[in-house]
Amino acid sequence: MAASPAASRRQSTTSSRRSGELPGGGGARSQRPSYGRQFSSYSARSSQVSRSGSFTAAAQRVAGAFTSCFVPRVKVKTEEEEEVKSRGTECHVSIDSVGSGQEGRALTIADLSKATSNFSEKNIVKQGGSSTMYRGKLKDGSLIAVKCVRKLNGQYITAELWRELETLQNMEHQNLARLLGFFERTNDSLIVLEYVSNGSLREHLDESCGNGLELAQRLNIAIDVAHAITYLHEFKENPIIHGGIRSSVVLLTHTLAAKVTGFGLLGTAASASGSGTGSGSDATPAKGAAGYVDPEYLTTYQLTDKSDVYSFGVLLAELVTGRPPVERSRGGEARLTTKWALQKCRGGEAVVAMDPRMRRSPASVAAVERMLALAAQCVAAARKDRPMMRRCAEVLWAIRRDYHRREEPRCACHAGRTDRRVGAQVVH
Repeated sequence: MAASPAASRRQSTTSSRRSGELPGGGGARSQRPSYGRQFSSYSARSSQVSRSGSFTAAAQRVAGAFTSCFVPRVKVKTEEEEEVKSRGTECHVSIDSVGSGQEGRALTIADLSKATSNFSEKNIVKQGGSSTMYRGKLKDGSLIAVKCVRKLNGQYITAELWRELETLQNMEHQNLARLLGFFERTNDSLIVLEYVSNGSLREHLDESCGNGLELAQRLNIAIDVAHAITYLHEFKENPIIHGGIRSSVVLLTHTLAAKVTGFGLLGTAASASGSGTGSGSDATPAKGAAGYVDPEYLTTYQLTDKSDVYSFGVLLAELVTGRPPVERSRGGEARLTTKWALQKCRGGEAVVAMDPRMRRSPASVAAVERMLALAAQCVAAARKDRPMMRRCAEVLWAIRRDYHRREEPRCACHAGRTDRRVGAQVVH
């Protein structure tokens, strides 16, 4: 017997409910549409559901629609982000150079916290606008410096900068403060460096540290810095432009050997904090570099190895005069130290430009004249007219050799005269 129309409608409704489809849904379940389509489709279907009396099914549909709307989106991380994030909690470093003797020892953030007494104020060495330097002591007695760089927007450094840090960590030169490790935290980055305890060159020139520097010591420091920068410029894997050479980043050991710091990390730290670009040709000069900046950078916005040479020329003038590159307290030409010193040298008055705390002698004046002549080449307006750093080191070697050859006989004669005077006093 054929079923009545009413019975057919009831059977159709029952089978639709069993299959999970709304009445009038059109048979088999199709692929779930996007939220926008789903929301707009619901209003057309709801009237049919209401007519069939299935309020429960309609409520479930509404709940499903709004649930899918308010589920937070999951950010899909790129492979590069995952690589960088995975490195944030560990950094394998060799601390053999600072006295541990344990090659491949892995430092942790917990080690740094303990070494600095939980980053105590009493261990602060230097504090700046966006960074703080702490002194730390590891279990084995090794001294380290930990620079804490605050992030401006919480971003992590890129994989490219991680590779640069790994390159820097492999650099070993007696005149470079060694990079021991780098750690990422949510709000800051931690740079671990070899600790050099005898202050900076600027502090020694100001005599806020040490007992003053004689010309022979200043020549040694200039040669050490020249060697360090030459090593960076000629590094076999990836030549490095320092981009921030100045007296405050030249640290001195107890024997007054120079160790340059800040190489490559100036741009890296800025990138990690979201405040600048990475090191290299697009790097920006470091803060506090007034007077050291290559004037061509102001037009090209590119730093090159010759930009470091320019800064080194300014440093030479600073070593000779003892003055910072810019002295706002002085008036006229003397305000710009490099320009003033070179003018004195060209006028035959190099002795006037000499730091008054240095001893005068024919040998010292001759050495100063040659140092300022080299400085003049380094700060040439056109980059092509500046010497390479290797050439600067060779010239300084020759200046130091000739200075000692001329100075030693004079010192010997002076010592002989002193001995004769003492002997005469004893006889009388």
